[in-house]
Amino acid sequence: MSQIKIENILFLDIETAPLTYKYSDLDTNEKELWDKKWNYNPDNKPAELYAKAGVYAEFSKVICIGLGYYNGKQFRVKAISNKNEKKMLEEFIEIVKTHFNKADNVFCAHNGKEFDYPFLSRRMIVNGVAFPKNFQLQGKKPWEVKHLDTMEMWRFGDIKNFTSLNLLAHIFNIPSPKDDMDGSMVSKVYHEDDNIEKIKKYCLKDVVTLARVYQKYTNQTMLTEKDIVFA
Repeated sequence: MSQIKIENILFLDIETAPLTYKYSDLDTNEKELWDKKWNYNPDNKPAELYAKAGVYAEFSKVICIGLGYYNGKQFRVKAISNKNEKKMLEEFIEIVKTHFNKADNVFCAHNGKEFDYPFLSRRMIVNGVAFPKNFQLQGKKPWEVKHLDTMEMWRFGDIKNFTSLNLLAHIFNIPSPKDDMDGSMVSKVYHEDDNIEKIKKYCLKDVVTLARVYQKYTNQTMLTEKDIVFA
């Protein structure tokens, strides 16, 4: 794998939650649109499949963006959250424009090409906020897109393979980012418990694990707890 200066990488992870928590609370039009998504899947009822709503940008929103980057020997992490999704996206974009807008800056996310990057882009459009240039992909050649994906890197060309960040952490002897919470719990913690601080903590653990996995891939010294600074 070609190596990029780690100081030029912005590691990121997003957490999302359905705009409407329960299927039963969808209005008539939303319910019809959701049901139509599953016409091809007659073995499952749309109401039961609504547990997956958090991964669809048409029915969900970004509730937290975790960021991590190297500043000298320090690894600085920051979680952005706001009940107002538009303001949160604008804050993220401002950080990108101010600190990560150079030609050699890149993003890194796990399964980012199938989830984080497109989800952020879709919600930017929904909220009417302009893309930072790093997200403007139209007309670019594949090698011009500055988006790293640690899951894609692990595939080594195997398009069938899906490997979670947690599994990679396990096989690399990296502390697991999943302790008292996992991704299936985010919607409940957000809508029922109203505990965004717990979600932010969970999100930042993923960011740190992401950076460590990337370091493992590129044979770099592993990030330690003393290196981490919360912004």
